Amino acid sequence: MAIREEVYYEGGPHIGELIVNILLGFTVIALPLTVGAIVRALWLRYRITNRRISINSGWMGRERSDIIYSEIVQVKTVARGFGLWGDMVFTLKDGSRLEMRGVPNFREAYDYISNKLSAKAKQASGAIGNR
Repeated sequence: MAIREEVYYEGGPHIGELIVNILLGFTVIALPLTVGAIVRALWLRYRITNRRISINSGWMGRERSDIIYSEIVQVKTVARGFGLWGDMVFTLKDGSRLEMRGVPNFREAYDYISNKLSAKAKQASGAIGNR
């Protein structure tokens, strides 16, 4: 019998990130950013549940990273796209970091994730937008 998970968010990065980077791609200087945004839009998928955070990434979406909330010691956030999407970096107990780029409605997602963290991790993370 499997443990039931309630899915909060499942999907890819915010579409606005792709649109902005495609518009910037018309300048030759921002072309690498455009390619990165296209690759993320095609193969990056997030899944935030009440038990864990899963990230499918890599070539053709074949790499999977799962973290449970008790492993997180700190969350850093950065708003982008006029606050419509943002980035989150999770620092884990072993010192490694896991990044989520272009998270749609990242303020609500951060609040949801923050409610699942330990009191010590919440204190270390601080308010949203803290670097």
